[in-house]
Amino acid sequence: MQLQSQQELIQFKKIISMIQTVIKRDGRIVGFNEEKISTAIRKAMLHTDKGEDHALIRQITDRIAFKGKTQMTVEEIQDQVELELMESSRKDVAQKYIAYRNQRSIARKAKTRDVFLEIINIKSNDITRENANMNADTPAGMMMKFASETTKPFVDDYLLSEEVKQAVTHNYLHIHDKDYYPTKSLTCVQHPLDKILRQGFSAGHGESRPAKRIETASVLACISLETAQNEMHGGQAIPAFDFYLAPYVRQSYIEEVKKLEELYGQDLSQLYQQEIDDYLVRNLDGLTGQERLKQHAINQTVARVHQAMEAFIHNMNTIHSRGGNQVVFSSINYGTDTSAEGRCVIRELLNSTYRGVGNGETAIFPIQIWKKKRGISYLPEDRNYDLYKLACQVTARRFFPNFLNLDATFNQSEDWQANDPHRYLHEVATMGCRTRVFENRFGPKTSISRGNLSFSTINIVRLAIECMDIPDKDSRITRFFERLHDMLEITALQLHERMEFQKTARAKQFPLLMSTLWTGCEGLTPNDSIESVINQGTLGIGFIGLAECLVALIGKHHGESEEAQQLGLRIVTYMRDSANQFSERYQHNYSILATPAEGLSGKFTRIDRKQFGILPGITDREYYTNSNHVPVYYKCSARHKAEIEAPYHDLTRGGHIFYVEIDGDATHNPEAIMRIVDMMDYYNIGYGSVNHNRNRCMDCGYENAASQMDVCPQCGSKHIDRLQRITGYLVGTTDRWNRAKLAELNDRTLHN
Repeated sequence: MQLQSQQELIQFKKIISMIQTVIKRDGRIVGFNEEKISTAIRKAMLHTDKGEDHALIRQITDRIAFKGKTQMTVEEIQDQVELELMESSRKDVAQKYIAYRNQRSIARKAKTRDVFLEIINIKSNDITRENANMNADTPAGMMMKFASETTKPFVDDYLLSEEVKQAVTHNYLHIHDKDYYPTKSLTCVQHPLDKILRQGFSAGHGESRPAKRIETASVLACISLETAQNEMHGGQAIPAFDFYLAPYVRQSYIEEVKKLEELYGQDLSQLYQQEIDDYLVRNLDGLTGQERLKQHAINQTVARVHQAMEAFIHNMNTIHSRGGNQVVFSSINYGTDTSAEGRCVIRELLNSTYRGVGNGETAIFPIQIWKKKRGISYLPEDRNYDLYKLACQVTARRFFPNFLNLDATFNQSEDWQANDPHRYLHEVATMGCRTRVFENRFGPKTSISRGNLSFSTINIVRLAIECMDIPDKDSRITRFFERLHDMLEITALQLHERMEFQKTARAKQFPLLMSTLWTGCEGLTPNDSIESVINQGTLGIGFIGLAECLVALIGKHHGESEEAQQLGLRIVTYMRDSANQFSERYQHNYSILATPAEGLSGKFTRIDRKQFGILPGITDREYYTNSNHVPVYYKCSARHKAEIEAPYHDLTRGGHIFYVEIDGDATHNPEAIMRIVDMMDYYNIGYGSVNHNRNRCMDCGYENAASQMDVCPQCGSKHIDRLQRITGYLVGTTDRWNRAKLAELNDRTLHN
């Protein structure tokens, strides 16, 4: 038999070789490649005085390949190499090879050791400050980080396809919550709280009875959010907090009337369902008869609702989840219930938020989201306009609520009717930093009982940097889109593969989520797979650094150049169109997400800077700009920022946020908040928030809005911090911010 080429020789050797497959250290089984043996021996020889011996390399390689077992481990093959070298004339090579193996083994262990020591020694770095809402310094927090940092390599080695792994390794792609990948958990969900309050629920250990009064409803809302947080890796939200709790205001009012019946020995049943225009506390002087009794019951009910809302906020800032290392990452949406009972819930929630918790400090959770709607709360003639004004007043002091614009063209539903008592079913809701779930190819268009399954983010800055050496601009941009196309394909595949893995989970792994919360879960038995229901969720393809990407491609970002703005819109539109195509191909709900980069913004930049150096306007800061935002350091008006960022909201239906930074003490200027919400409406912005100055004493909790507070006027402490929004949520102290986000915070400029 005559072999015609070196390639044919290699193929022939593979056929007659005894070793066919190799078990790697991580357990993966791969095809045997004899060149790896030859390469290892050659490297050892190059570190000796005698140099290479091609004949000996070939001899040892062939002998191991032909006399080995059909399947061998890496360690077994390396042991054979050692034996062959020791029996050869090149004992010097054997010594170098053995030394190299030992060094590699030590290096593998050292990497894990170094990471663990940083956690143990509570060092403030990108590992321990990856999530500002997590206290990684506590024992439970340490355990979470130990588990997280050891699980990620397992995911890389066992659960990712090779092309996805390469994209992650080379800094093109980031898989969010990768440490939770093996658990098959989903990201987030909008709780159907009405179902829980009516039916009660089981959290896996005992059952909760249905609610009968506002206090119980408030507690069950907390328990629902906390329990689901332990079953998921993302945030929890309630899409219609006001509508859900409203019935229990009336029930509490009836309880108060019944107390009066018992006290006075009268039948007051005619008051049970008597119309109440509003639940407002009024003085009883001058009131007589049943009118006096009715107002007394109303006053008592308002006090109970206030206490229930106060307890809800307090609980959401103190009860812990995920092993006790962080409070529940929670959000609530409200503002469109115009009933007297719904308005009472809204009003007392806002009043409690304004007063603060503990010593009067701002509550970090839940993230509160006001749903703004024309005909409901936006104009002076609207029923809830007074509550909208109160919401702006609260925001001016406490940062929350944020504002969700139901009138944005992409946030509307053709099924929404003003006179429908269940209109909240057709209202978009958002959660966390910005996650939005509304459109649905496989069921009703709603946010309720749905959530995101998982999301991953593309480093579009790196794609652009790698095209910078192309001198012709059109060719450079064309090449960028080719690279973007390839990365979108890989990202869509990775999300599909993760979802296929998630589908294999059993309903019993998520006792609350898959018995009560997720749409379509009612028919599942504990041992059923969740495959039949989770396709109602979404898969998010995210991006960060549009500004830096544009600078790399054409020299300017979208805030300073109309040409850059048009290119930016073209890029994100291409991503949106690709997501629609992936939805058809894979039959999933793909969407584009304006990624709320926290730890990721610094990670992407750090690796790119190491490879490409400091590039002005691109890698010269410690972070990449959050999603499609105008850079925080770019001085412009709030209106200009709105004009630039608004068009991206329609394209990023997986989630987005618009924010502005305002100067001075906003507490006395709620009208400034209203003007920004007006601007959101004018420019068709979907979701937004307002940042302003808030100093906080970390010892006693005292807060004020002074331009600078070095010493606390209440307790004299100098342990002062600034309360600020890190992406879409607040963090109690910037001590937990990572280095990149602190750099971004210091760069933020005002939008006047």
